[in-house]
Amino acid sequence: MTKTNKRGALRRGTLALAAGMAALMAAGQAGAVSLQQAYEAALKNDPTYRMSYYDKESAQENRIIGRSYLLPSVGASYSLQRNVADTDTFQTVNPYTGAKGHVLDNPKYLSRSSAIQVRQPILNLDGIARYRQGKVQAKQGEAAYAASGDELAVRLASAYMDVLFAEDQVALSKVSRDMYVEMMHVNQRLFEKGEGTRTDMLETQARLDLAEAQLTEAQDNVVAARETLAGIIGMDPGNLDTLADGFRPTTLPPGSFEDWEKTARENNKELAAGRLAVESARLEISKQNAGHYPRVDLIAAYSKGDAESINTYTQSSTNRAIGVQVNVPIYQGGAISATTRQAADAYGRAQSDLDARTSRVMVELRKAHSIVLSSVNKIGALEKAVESGTLLMKATEQSIKGGVRINLDLLNAQQQLYTSQRDLAQARYSYLIGLLRLRAAAGTLDASSVREISAFFR
Repeated sequence: MTKTNKRGALRRGTLALAAGMAALMAAGQAGAVSLQQAYEAALKNDPTYRMSYYDKESAQENRIIGRSYLLPSVGASYSLQRNVADTDTFQTVNPYTGAKGHVLDNPKYLSRSSAIQVRQPILNLDGIARYRQGKVQAKQGEAAYAASGDELAVRLASAYMDVLFAEDQVALSKVSRDMYVEMMHVNQRLFEKGEGTRTDMLETQARLDLAEAQLTEAQDNVVAARETLAGIIGMDPGNLDTLADGFRPTTLPPGSFEDWEKTARENNKELAAGRLAVESARLEISKQNAGHYPRVDLIAAYSKGDAESINTYTQSSTNRAIGVQVNVPIYQGGAISATTRQAADAYGRAQSDLDARTSRVMVELRKAHSIVLSSVNKIGALEKAVESGTLLMKATEQSIKGGVRINLDLLNAQQQLYTSQRDLAQARYSYLIGLLRLRAAAGTLDASSVREISAFFR
């Protein structure tokens, strides 16, 4: 029983770990939420993306606001007043004698006045600058919204795969923990029969305690990762699709990093928004500087009055007027010069901000490009490491049976296989996220890119 039981227990432990690893890589459960479905939910429910949508809608109004400074403005007014006046006039009181005296009167009357005025700018440099700036700000809002869409896709994919990796860690930790529990039982039985050592038991117990701690940490990570994903998609994510069997990285389109860099400089949406911000700041200088120049307006007015004053309370009038009004600014305490200098400083800041954005995007592009290229070889190497680790466990088991290896050797082999499985899962997720980051930095990310990544999951 002893040698047979020892061999049988070791074989069962090895098969349990191998079976657990295989189950970890199996297809997702039926009814699982796909990456594409999570992305569509995020487009509707992610608070950050919704904020950018309203920012974009608000920016669109700048086009209309800017145009309004060049279009006619129409104003109308109407007033109605009840008047009670006291008059004292010195006049002839007796036409026969010609005597004069003071005549008191208390007229009570209603005053009415109505007017409508149309003002059409003829020369308004401030309005022209505002109009141009409004169009630029509307385009800037659209570019920023498009950039937030790319950011959402990357953030959603990262959160989705963080959950999967955390669940992989839990599954691997459970397999490792269960294996050490089984080994602990085996060592206990062998020790009781005099075929094992206390050292074997202590070694296995130490690994078991560590595995329990790792399992607890992995379970906490799953909770945190799922909460993050739920916040993005606006609902409980439930079960998620897992990577399909036979995962193979795709190859990048041919071209050097310089080609990707050129594409990014031309198409990156964040940089496009930055360039528009610079243009908007330049137009702000023109707008502020326009305060030095005169403004010319064509004005047409129509007004009617009835008893507008005490002198005309028995009269009514109608007035029609059309003409040109010129307003010439002379001195405003230096305010225009100061605001123009402020606008020039803001323009310099916008240029520096664009340079900083460009540097950041290029760094992200380089990192993503390197990760995608290196991950192909890394994934292949880790797949071989997993295969080798599985063979090593089997070989170590046979060596223990022959008395060449000891219990600690099998535990080390198991730990090596666990680490290889974990690193392989992480490398696959890093490759997929790197692919999205690369396309986002290059400005070529769209809905089809998410569908392409989603196709790797089942």
